[in-house]
Amino acid sequence: MTESLTETTDEADEPVPRSRIFADLTPLRTSPDYRRLWFGNTVSWVGQGMTALAVSLQVYDLTGSAFSVGLIGFCSLVPLVVFGLYGGAIADTVDRRKLGLASAFGSFVLSVGLVAITVAGVERVGPLYAVVALQAVCFALNAPARSSMIARLLPAEQLPAANALNSMTSTTGALVGPMLGGLIVGWWGYRAAYGIDAVTFTASLYAMWRLPAMLPERGAESAAAGKRPSVMDGLRFLGTRPNLRMTFFTDMCAMVLAHPRALFPVVAVLWYGGDAKTTGLLVAAPALGALLGGVFSGWLGRIRRHGLAVLLAVASWGIAVAVFGLTRQLWLGLIFLALAGAADTTSMVFRNTMLQAAVPDEMRGRLQGVFVVVVAGGPRLGDFLAGSVADLASPGLAVTGGGIACVVAVGLLALRWPRFARYDARHPEA
Repeated sequence: MTESLTETTDEADEPVPRSRIFADLTPLRTSPDYRRLWFGNTVSWVGQGMTALAVSLQVYDLTGSAFSVGLIGFCSLVPLVVFGLYGGAIADTVDRRKLGLASAFGSFVLSVGLVAITVAGVERVGPLYAVVALQAVCFALNAPARSSMIARLLPAEQLPAANALNSMTSTTGALVGPMLGGLIVGWWGYRAAYGIDAVTFTASLYAMWRLPAMLPERGAESAAAGKRPSVMDGLRFLGTRPNLRMTFFTDMCAMVLAHPRALFPVVAVLWYGGDAKTTGLLVAAPALGALLGGVFSGWLGRIRRHGLAVLLAVASWGIAVAVFGLTRQLWLGLIFLALAGAADTTSMVFRNTMLQAAVPDEMRGRLQGVFVVVVAGGPRLGDFLAGSVADLASPGLAVTGGGIACVVAVGLLALRWPRFARYDARHPEA
């Protein structure tokens, strides 16, 4: 696959070693600012994973209701969707360093608030829901600002490597955070988990504090017009950029049509005769595959045809999910889920790189805000669709049919917008 996606580099291009297998650490070596930001985000993601599990456990302890636990996701989804768009517009208006610093400090204060709620012995879930919603607001403000900074801290040729490293950050948090959270809650209680999360945010705060000013670079036309950046301007810009729209359409194909997460408890019992531990393995497999995809991402730096790479990665996700739906042996199902996770990492790296390289700096915040909304909303729509199809037909049809639908949809999109497959990283066009 690499050969078909790689173009011969110009003489001025720096050759990339073809023997590289593991993640390219060049961004960490060459940019102290990016290195601090990456380390701070990694530590804080682990802390957030701990808190997410601890809040779920505490809500269940207080209510004994699975529905009450499910409401936690709803409390975070609405702020993510609403403030993701407005957070992007704000990131295109103010100093992104200050916005990132303020939102990270807000998350720190909220973690301290969880400690206070627990120490005070509050036995109502309302305050917990409120904190979760406010944490989502802080994340929706922080993520567009933080992502928009990467293209200012690193040269374009290092963006795929940086995005692969960033994928390892979020995946490590999703894997390690809940495991540590369960252990810490079991040993020392909820206040310890929340307190450790508050401490981990200091790493992110320090990284943001050390960054230079990051005022958006406004184009001559926008500066002359004297217009303040708005959400609608960002959406109108996206409407005129087919390659950028395709990065979102392809991701929705995977996350809405072929997202079997909601069915894991069902298939664990019906297909594998398992229990909650089996469900845990199914949940962990895609995350582990995504992490390995980041660890062994050195080859991604050689790829120039980013659009074609996204199409192939999303189609690979769909194929892996479809085959998973046909398996009835646990070890084989876990392998295909891990392959799906690795494909998702590849897709995410190139989609994010395209958003950073092909978007003018004055629009990066708003496009990253749309990215936050798609990442937050897509999987939840996928959960709803998979659950509905499983109830109306069967889990097998929901999973395998969803994977096939993903591949077909991606193929139709590729036919409708053939320019996307020809996207060349050396000459980025939105």
